[in-house]
Amino acid sequence: MTFLPIVGRELRVASRRRATYWVRSGAALTLIVFGVWFFLAMRRDPAHEVALALFRILAGASVLYCLLSGFRATADCLSQEKREGTLGLLFLTDLKGYDVVFGKLAATSLNVFYGVLAVVPMLAVPLLMGGITLGEFGRMALVTINALFFSLSIGICVSAFSRSARIATGTSFFLVFFFTALLPAVGALAGFFAKAHRLQSLFLIPSAGFSFYLGFDATFKAVPRLFWASCCVIHVLAWIFLGLSIFIAPRSWQEKPVGLQAIRWRERWRLWSYGDSAERSAFRTRLLDTSPFYWLAARSRLKPAQVWAVLGLLACAWMWGLVKFHHDWLNVALYFTTAFILNGILKGWLASESGRQLAEDRKRGALELLLSTPLSPREILRGQRLALQRQFLGPLLAVLLIELALMVASARDTANHDDSGFLISTWLAAIVMLIADVIALYWIGMWQAIISKNPNRAAGASAARVLVLPWVVFAVVGLVLSLLTFRRAYEPNENFFLGLWFGLGLAADIGFGAWARHKFLAEFRVAASQQYAKRLSFWKRLFVGGQGAGSVQLQSLGSVTSGE
Repeated sequence: MTFLPIVGRELRVASRRRATYWVRSGAALTLIVFGVWFFLAMRRDPAHEVALALFRILAGASVLYCLLSGFRATADCLSQEKREGTLGLLFLTDLKGYDVVFGKLAATSLNVFYGVLAVVPMLAVPLLMGGITLGEFGRMALVTINALFFSLSIGICVSAFSRSARIATGTSFFLVFFFTALLPAVGALAGFFAKAHRLQSLFLIPSAGFSFYLGFDATFKAVPRLFWASCCVIHVLAWIFLGLSIFIAPRSWQEKPVGLQAIRWRERWRLWSYGDSAERSAFRTRLLDTSPFYWLAARSRLKPAQVWAVLGLLACAWMWGLVKFHHDWLNVALYFTTAFILNGILKGWLASESGRQLAEDRKRGALELLLSTPLSPREILRGQRLALQRQFLGPLLAVLLIELALMVASARDTANHDDSGFLISTWLAAIVMLIADVIALYWIGMWQAIISKNPNRAAGASAARVLVLPWVVFAVVGLVLSLLTFRRAYEPNENFFLGLWFGLGLAADIGFGAWARHKFLAEFRVAASQQYAKRLSFWKRLFVGGQGAGSVQLQSLGSVTSGE
């Protein structure tokens, strides 16, 4: 029998995908554009300082990309097979657990690995500029690849245990966050209260962030053993997770009777989420009287509590920093960092939830039942809006109040500075942008839910249009302006860049939001009925002329069903 046959097959399939090549080119091009923009922005500084700052930013971004994209690529690879009932068919053959696991690993991680493979050589550009050593470059390349392998292994291990894509992704993220940030935080607390620095180092060693910190010459020369120990521990943990997935995968696909203890815990969780029969009946009656889709999207009572719990944890972390660092904790940079984290969490969470109910119904085939009801698209939109208001309106108002308080604190701290007006304008722009992004994500998420293959793709498409694209355009415009500044043709001030960022973000919100609203109201039933239609390519959808892509796909579907 051929060794690792699924790996060979998946590599041959991936070699015929255009995305395999576009990912490599896109990752390298993105890094080149960012590096040129950063270099031009710091062109007046000494070359070695520019090289060191550029290397730190690029290496840090690469490690963060590996940690986030690794588990995202593999977290649903085995759980999806279990939901579709195809994992057991693989084990009816001569395939072993390692054949399936390594095959799935090769299939899902290839694009991510190619992206990293295109990025790592770019880290050598600061090496040619001076300011960093060959050892620093080699250690950062090792940390990047090690972080990717670690994240991929966590994702595929959790996928072997899970059936739900959402639970698998959330658990994988928690494990990566636990080893990278939460465990070092526990070690910092232990070292602070117990005055035990050795105990603190034990908590730091499994963190990829700690390996990244020790990879630079200034820290590596002081404690080289800790760097190699951290890399080895992370690598061993990755193999342990991968070994667990190989052991669990052949044994987890079968439906097994649930034990009494598991039934009790499941019943407790159901009571916490939905309440007892009387509470469910009263809750259902109240929501159904408002909107049927409102009840469908807001049945779980714990969703608002989950958002409040995350905000509460962030508040506890902020207060801990205030207690430990006192007045040094209160500064304008930290205020903006706090607002950036709060806005990012709310926007990302809203992008994930805005169309999840419709996307999951479409993937399960339950959307056809929804289409057979007299519900209009506007009633569905109203129900989803009420569900999102129930989950996010309170936290959103709390975040707005917090940011207003931080704006007042920033104005007080910079009252005697010349840039106080600019800071106030930045705060107001960020607050307005938060509200505009939330509204746009609601509309775009609903439309993407009925044209995307799964909820994760719908959330990614919504976030890309609202949260990523304006920053990409901003970076490109900034690069062009940096080139003009280099030729001393034009030198914009900080107010221009603030207006550019605000204008681009608002234009994306209004443009994509209005487009998604029109498409949803006009083509909801047409798009929802195309679950099995073949999607046109990007260029065909762009140049399809006066005939919409949805109608063209509907005609092609009719041609197939009629036997043409």
